[in-house]
Formats: sequence, structure tokens, C-alpha cells
Amino acid sequence: MFMVTTNDIPGYRITQVLGEVMGLTVRSTDFGQGFAAGFRSLGGGEIPEYTQVMYEARQVVMGRMWNEAQQRGGNAIVAMRFDAGSIQNFTEICAYGTAVVVEPLTPQASAPTQPPAATYAQPPTPPQF
Repeated sequence: MFMVTTNDIPGYRITQVLGEVMGLTVRSTDFGQGFAAGFRSLGGGEIPEYTQVMYEARQVVMGRMWNEAQQRGGNAIVAMRFDAGSIQNFTEICAYGTAVVVEPLTPQASAPTQPPAATYAQPPTPPQF
């Protein structure tokens, strides 16, 4: 299955539009995360405790959205977006998109199962003295 931010998927044709799907979660940090983040904020820079909470929240909402698309009979989501907001000390994360059914334009077209093998040039041999 595909989940893309674009309105179409190259090599595939949308055969059915099933409607908007979404996943939603409201999160807060625990006391330990909040305490550690408070100290880190004094020095500036990234606050890993909050970054982890937000990363996990995005994974949860994408999974919920994906499940809703599958329940409707979809095999892809197009025009996927994230939205976030706050309610007092809580953070709301939402993922939404359009559930669709897609089929390959040609029978050979399919999603890659592995990234292509990387080929790297050999570094030059250092001179010997």
C-alpha cells in the first residue's frame, strides 16, 4: 500500500475514491520527560524528550489512518497531511488524507521491495612513501 502527500501515484491509476480518512491522538509528556525537557530548554536547541513524543504520535496517527483506509477497502492514501494543535498542556496530532483504490498502469509496475543497490566509486589509493 502507498501513502503519499501527492494527489496521484506515478505508474498507478486511481480507480475508486473512498473518501477522507484520518488518525488522531492527544499526547502529553510524563513527569520525567517534562522535568528533563525543562532543564534542556534552558540551554536552547533540540529537546529530545519532546521530539520522541511527537515522532511516536505521528507513527500512531498514520497507523490509525491506514487502518481506516483498509477498512473502507482502500489500498492507498493520497494527499496525506499532518496537523497539530494544543489544548492546555496537551498536544493533538492528526494525520489525514484520501483513501483510494489504485491499480498499476502496466502489469509489471509494483512497489519496490528493496532500495536499489548503491554503487560507490572506489576512493583513490593513497600514495606510498
